Amino acid sequence: MAKSTTPGTAAVRQRGVTMKDVAKHAGVSRTAVSFVLSNRENASISEETRTRINDAVQELGYRPNAGARALASQRSDWYGIVTEIVTAPFAVDIIKGAQDQAWLDRRFLLIAPSDQADAVGPNQGLEDAAIEKLLEQRVEGLLYAATFHRGVRVPESANEVPTVLINCYDADGKLPSIVPDERGGGRVAVERLLQAGHSRIGIINLDPVIPAAVGRLEGAREALSAAGLELDPDLVVSGYATADGGYDAACRILDRYPPEDRPTALFCLNDRMAMGAYDAIKERGLTIPGDIAVIGFDNQELIAAYLRPKLTTVALPFEKMGALGVQTLAALTAGQPILADQQLVDCPLLERSSV
Repeated sequence: MAKSTTPGTAAVRQRGVTMKDVAKHAGVSRTAVSFVLSNRENASISEETRTRINDAVQELGYRPNAGARALASQRSDWYGIVTEIVTAPFAVDIIKGAQDQAWLDRRFLLIAPSDQADAVGPNQGLEDAAIEKLLEQRVEGLLYAATFHRGVRVPESANEVPTVLINCYDADGKLPSIVPDERGGGRVAVERLLQAGHSRIGIINLDPVIPAAVGRLEGAREALSAAGLELDPDLVVSGYATADGGYDAACRILDRYPPEDRPTALFCLNDRMAMGAYDAIKERGLTIPGDIAVIGFDNQELIAAYLRPKLTTVALPFEKMGALGVQTLAALTAGQPILADQQLVDCPLLERSSV
């Protein structure tokens, strides 16, 4: 049997339910409804009245006006995230980590896409507009996330609320950031190759000036130094961060030396370059890892898990950075101290079959 409703209920639902409608339906004052819905502990309202009000809320389908509530309290349940990651599938775990952590904290994310890497062109000003729209919704704080580790300049309007950067850092040094431990990742990769018995290790580098290249190469140098070895500059070749770039760099390294002197391992500073290096190795009749071991970086799942042999790689901790960004933002919005202006997140080694 269909549940009966009080006459007029359907009409009320259609035009939008107000607190006044709930009060009328429950036969109480609007103040009583306000006290019950805001969980006022010192309000002298009987359980029977509370039950009538809650039943009316359910029957009428009342939803609190979040905008009005935020205006009254100067707070909301929302954090905003400004990001270009919506166009970068392998970095989307930043959003997932942030969203999961926000939900644990009973917060919600409003996501505003931007094109941070494009300083000119049709999307100029999109980032400023995205932040303005989020601030109009009275978000309690902002997350600003990038697809790759770099310095950024955040629009001044972001300073109106607590703001935390993820996978990037403030070029002006004003805002806290969560970034991957690039140096630690480079160190753990080369340590693994050393443990496997390799002492002549070629490195296929990214653009040598970006933070990922600087940190990962420094970590590789530290690992070699700890083993009593020096980084041979002739074994470091920079290339485009693509499969073609990795292929070209690997060819240059492998063809530079006679078979007895060529490196027995390659550390590729991203997985796409490792994919290209695989082709260069196999074209020369060499096997992986029998003749040459390979380690990548990033853990792009569609590459690392489906190469043959599967690629051992260092993972960028996107999900963990997203979660830590929300935790840091929660501390800032609550007026609590944070651990550091810049927090490093470990980049773990994922063992597969290429070493």
